Amino acid sequence: MEQLTLTTPALLFSAISLIMLAYTNRFLAYAAVIRNLSEKYLEKQEDSLIRQIKNLKLRLDLTRWMQIFGITSLLLCVLTMFLIYINQHIVAVWIFGVALLLLIMSLALLIIEIQISAKALQHHLRDIEDYLKVK
Repeated sequence: MEQLTLTTPALLFSAISLIMLAYTNRFLAYAAVIRNLSEKYLEKQEDSLIRQIKNLKLRLDLTRWMQIFGITSLLLCVLTMFLIYINQHIVAVWIFGVALLLLIMSLALLIIEIQISAKALQHHLRDIEDYLKVK
């Protein structure tokens, strides 16, 4: 087995940072849409708005877990570097492995969230197409 060095976990810093930025942007976009839908719902209680709000709630929860797993992965990478620094290489390898698994889980949740988002957009497109057919 090849030796784990300080540079190996450090390589993930920029990747995880970019991923976290993307997750944060998604989170902020959902927050804006939810506020908008909330105002619309207070004006007119439509079933379609309730479905959209439930969908956004699920996507928001997934994004929160994506962020949690990503941040924890980054923290474990830092811990790995510290463990390497104090010559605890075996523990460092295991901690780094857990960090990689958490990053994989975060990315897997992203795939699920993208699928849900695409499905929601397809529903909107279908509604628009139905509306255009009526005209």
